[in-house]
Amino acid sequence: MRLPSRAGLTAAFLVAAVSAACSPTFNWREVPVGDAGLVVMLPCKPDRATRALPLGAASVDVEVVGCEAGGATFAVAHARAADAAQAEAWLTAWRAATRAQLADAQPTESAATLPRAAPQPAPVRLDGIGNAQAHLRWFAQTRAGGVSLYQATVLGRPSAADAVATFDEGLRLP
Repeated sequence: MRLPSRAGLTAAFLVAAVSAACSPTFNWREVPVGDAGLVVMLPCKPDRATRALPLGAASVDVEVVGCEAGGATFAVAHARAADAAQAEAWLTAWRAATRAQLADAQPTESAATLPRAAPQPAPVRLDGIGNAQAHLRWFAQTRAGGVSLYQATVLGRPSAADAVATFDEGLRLP
């Protein structure tokens, strides 16, 4: 059996080292969010946290799953409302609070679509340009025992032109 030369071993080591050092900026993966079955595509390994969010008169526990990649933050937040009326009130308060935070970005709202999203509260999209570029979607899904509310967010300017579209297309309700 012939052993590789010293130069061959050095070249193989350099190729392996360079290959290991080259990790993609956007390493998309499927991530479950909440208890209702939403699956999202995130461009990096996500962190998870829960925080209390004031939504109108209520303080609501919101689960947040997200990460940073390519100059932007990608996140999905989830809350669970008891019924459609509570979901509508919370979503209205959530959107108003977000618009106030993004006032410098001159946000615009429009109707959104997402397969299998609840018609009420209706899905909404918000896009803002400026110092804090923002792309958000709110949507809900009615499940046994309540309504799951979601906010999908991209903040910043991703280095890949298709990153926001990939994130949006990766939002899948069961």
